[in-house]
Amino acid sequence: MSDKVTGLDDLERLMLRRGHERYSGEPVSHLTHAMQCAEIARQLDESAASIAAALLHDVGHFLSHLPGTPSQEGTNDHHEYRGAHALSAWFPKSITEPIRLHVKAKRYLAADAAYFALLSEDSQRSLRLQGGIMTQAERGAFEQQDFHQEALKLRRFDDSAKTPEFVTSTWKIYWEIALSARLT
Repeated sequence: MSDKVTGLDDLERLMLRRGHERYSGEPVSHLTHAMQCAEIARQLDESAASIAAALLHDVGHFLSHLPGTPSQEGTNDHHEYRGAHALSAWFPKSITEPIRLHVKAKRYLAADAAYFALLSEDSQRSLRLQGGIMTQAERGAFEQQDFHQEALKLRRFDDSAKTPEFVTSTWKIYWEIALSARLT
């Protein structure tokens, strides 16, 4: 079956079909991770756009066509750009920009040793491939970008959403919120 995404139905099918996959060393599947991110945003009473970004932030992994765990192979799959670009056909910048910036947000936050220490092994490995910890100049430039605060929130949801015991609502609940956010 193709991973070509030409509409929202294709996007949903892709998420549900490939969502069972996981990266080596991560305790939850991509779909569980996405739903946990969305649930964290929902519990914090975040906007529909924030919940949608949380749900869809890693869709670019499915669009890269790289098997397994790319970071183990020394590859950065640039999922943040691939996902944001694909989603821009249907979703506003309030959703796609935090997705595009969520890897930069990790690089920004990793300057804090306590934050870095909490990253999973795969997140630390991918951080090196994604440019490593930001310099002061890079941090200043990041802070000037629209949606950088939303990206930082998304990153924290991302980092907190890797718990096998974390119970979420159904896919349908989050998907409907994401579809409603198209209008924001």
